[in-house]
Amino acid sequence: MKQRDDISASTLYIVPTPIGNLGDITQRALTVLAGVDLIAAEDTRHTGLLLQHFAINARLFALHDHNEQQKAETLLAKLQEGQSIALVSDAGTPLINDPGYHLVRRCREAGIRVVPLPGACAAITALSAAGLPSDRFCYEGFLPAKSKGRCDTLRALEQEPRTLIFYESTHRLLESLQDMVTVWGADRYVVLAREITKTWESLQGAPVGELLAWVLQDENRRKGEMVLIVEGFHAAEDALPPEALRTLTLLQKELPLKKAAQLTAEIHGVKKNALYKYALEQQEG
Repeated sequence: MKQRDDISASTLYIVPTPIGNLGDITQRALTVLAGVDLIAAEDTRHTGLLLQHFAINARLFALHDHNEQQKAETLLAKLQEGQSIALVSDAGTPLINDPGYHLVRRCREAGIRVVPLPGACAAITALSAAGLPSDRFCYEGFLPAKSKGRCDTLRALEQEPRTLIFYESTHRLLESLQDMVTVWGADRYVVLAREITKTWESLQGAPVGELLAWVLQDENRRKGEMVLIVEGFHAAEDALPPEALRTLTLLQKELPLKKAAQLTAEIHGVKKNALYKYALEQQEG
C-alpha cells in the first residue's frame, strides 16, 4: 500500500473529474488520484486516458451501474484492510446521476471515512449561467425515456416553484421539449446548456415553444451533453392555492357550498367569494 502524508488509510475519496475542459481538474484531485492505493472508475478506459494525460500511474477497478451492488462489498473489504480508494465517474461529480451511491452507503454503515472533494458538476455549472433563480432549485436528473412516464413526471412538477434542472440526451431532447410544451404550455422559460466547458459550449434561453423551434432549425443544436434549466411555476396573483381547492372539494361532499367555502377560506386564508365563484364555475362546467 502507498504511504503518503496527504492520503489517509481506510478512506474513500469522492473525486470529481472534468466535464470537458481538462484544465478544470483541481490540484487536490490530482494529489488524491496519484496517492491512493486504488481508483474505482465507472469506465476504466475513459479514466485511464485522463490519468495518462496527467502522467498518473494507478491501479484501476471497474465500478459501474451493472456491478456496483456486488463490487461494493469487495471495495469495502479493501478499505477495511487499510487501503485508500478514490471513486471517480466518467465526468463530473460521482453519484450525481452516476454510480457510487451503494458503495458510499455501505462505507457509511461500516464506519469507513468518506472524504468528498469539491469539483465539476454540469448541473451546478449550467445553473450558475442560466439567469434563473438559483437560491432554491430542484435537481431531477434525466426524465423518463418514454413519453407517458415523461409527461407524468412533468405534470407532477407543473406547480413546482423552484428552478428545475434536468439532464437530457441527444436522441431525446426534441421529445422532452415537445412534452414540456404539451404539459406546461409554450411559455415556460427554459435554458438549454449544451457542451458546458467544451469547444462548442452554448447556452440558449427562451420560452420552451420558441426553444423547441430553435433546436429544430439546426441538427447541431441537439448534439452533445445537455442540461435543461427550467423556470419554476409562478401562480397568478388571484389564483387559488391547490391545497385550498382540495379542501373545498372535500368539504363540499359533506356541507352546503356556502359553508364549505366559508370554512375553506378560514383554513387557508383566502377569499370566500373567490372560492364560492370557483365552485359555481366548476358545477356549471
